[in-house]
Amino acid sequence: MTVVTKLEPSNTDVEPELTDGFHLVIDALKLNGLNTIYGVPGIPITDFGRMAQAEGMRVISFRHEQHAGYAASVAGFLTKKPGVCLTVSAPGFLNGLTALANATTNCFPMILISGSSEREIVDLQQGDYEEMDQLAIAKPLCKAAFRILHAEDIGIGIARAIRAAVSGRPGGVYLDLPAKLFPQVMEMEAGRKSLVKVIDPAPAQLPAPSAIDRALDLLKNAERPLVIFGKGAAYAQADEDIRNFVEKSGIPFLQMSMAKGLLPDTHPQSAGAARSTVLKNSDVVMLVGARLNWLLSHGKGKSWGEPGSKKLIQIDIEPKEMDSNIEIAAPVVGDIGSCMSAMLDGLGDNWKKPPEDWTNTINAKKEENIGKMAGRLKKNSTPMDFHGALGALRTVIKERPDAMLVNEGANTLDLARGIIDMYQPRKRLDVGTWGVMGIGMGSAIAAAVETGKPVLAIEGDSAFGFCGMEVETICRYNLPVCVVIFNNNGIYRGTDTNPTGGPDVATTVFVENSRYDRMMEAFGGVGVHATTPDELYKAVSEAMDSGKPTLINAAIDPAAGTESGRIGNLNPQSTVGKKAGGKK
Repeated sequence: MTVVTKLEPSNTDVEPELTDGFHLVIDALKLNGLNTIYGVPGIPITDFGRMAQAEGMRVISFRHEQHAGYAASVAGFLTKKPGVCLTVSAPGFLNGLTALANATTNCFPMILISGSSEREIVDLQQGDYEEMDQLAIAKPLCKAAFRILHAEDIGIGIARAIRAAVSGRPGGVYLDLPAKLFPQVMEMEAGRKSLVKVIDPAPAQLPAPSAIDRALDLLKNAERPLVIFGKGAAYAQADEDIRNFVEKSGIPFLQMSMAKGLLPDTHPQSAGAARSTVLKNSDVVMLVGARLNWLLSHGKGKSWGEPGSKKLIQIDIEPKEMDSNIEIAAPVVGDIGSCMSAMLDGLGDNWKKPPEDWTNTINAKKEENIGKMAGRLKKNSTPMDFHGALGALRTVIKERPDAMLVNEGANTLDLARGIIDMYQPRKRLDVGTWGVMGIGMGSAIAAAVETGKPVLAIEGDSAFGFCGMEVETICRYNLPVCVVIFNNNGIYRGTDTNPTGGPDVATTVFVENSRYDRMMEAFGGVGVHATTPDELYKAVSEAMDSGKPTLINAAIDPAAGTESGRIGNLNPQSTVGKKAGGKK
């Protein structure tokens, strides 16, 4: 009789645990603290989104990729970590690309991850599903673009994307993940070892001591100094050093719109209410994370006084930013946190504050302008004008200084910038450098997700039209967002007429007396129709306190508003008149 002994399998007979491209991408993101994805599901990334959620990531699904991208870019601004946007291939990628380009322009760290068609078919242009050479298209519009073809390269590819997004001047990065990457399999342990935790992705860039000395010498000898803070200063999160520098130096300051709240707009050194006076009459201006682009008239023209009347100091991490429009007398290159720390140290203990003539002139102009505006902000009329409505919302933010404010439109944006005071940093989000329409709902969603604070989104009716369907997203995730639409029946205003007298309405006119509030009600949110500033204040206060998704239709006088808000000068005008029949 033969006895058969059952042998236990040796270690070499045990099948190794496996992982795949899906899980490696998720693990690489989580390893680097990127735990939220904004996107739109679809082929080939639907299962990836499901798996990411199953692995504990927060996956916020939007109705359109552009708004998911705007949300990711705002997440980057608020957290200093790249926001992640996930899209499908070709058309979905193109929708997200607008937001990626906007992130790069605004210096917001963001990674756009898109599924893509197979390389061998794309390169031979054989007509694959949603075929497009996405990498080539993305490259001109972002800081960097990478494609990952093999599972073992996922860790290093995501590490490169993270470092590119946040190092130096932040911006957008594109990461191309072909469909064949996701199901690729490798051993679990080898996959774990292939992942990369990025160390010091945005290292400090210290300014040269000579550059700091040069800048301080200019300020020391200035008779009428001014500091201008841009959103780069807000992004830097160097809040304490910035405040200490301003208060120790005594120098008046202006804050660009997304820098508002670095110091309270009510701070005694704030020159916001005397902007024209300080820009025109200052003799030394220090720019901190602010660019001399169109938002500051390129540093030229009447608003800046006589040519050659002032010297400029510029603090920026990008050397090429210096002398971009006019000569910079004292360039300071480095990250803003390090630069402001060095500038603060350089003040010493005996810094001489600006002459009283200068500060008294500013204060007198502030009081004059604030006095002129006060009555308009308290006007409780029906129909509302922009000033009365914004006066009510100004009080709402004053009573809730930790709330997030999102703002877009033409007149709605331009007037709110000056009327609504901000009290804390990184609380105001708006259209940024490009001045794009449609950032509102994506920004509001990201603000709620990333901060957990109540969000007030003040929208022009035109701007809301670009992103309005995302109110369903707000309701689906039950986010504490209150949307106020300034509804004056059209773009700029609702009183234009068709010059031909034909049946079509004017090109700038919308449906009269639209009820946007009912859109929110359709998705289970709260809708309110407000016709006076008092009604508006009451409705917004209740919404901000309740945390319920709310949309308030604020009925504004259709005749209120001016062409293009405050940038009408950018709108070309025809000087040629035409007679009937098209003949001159």
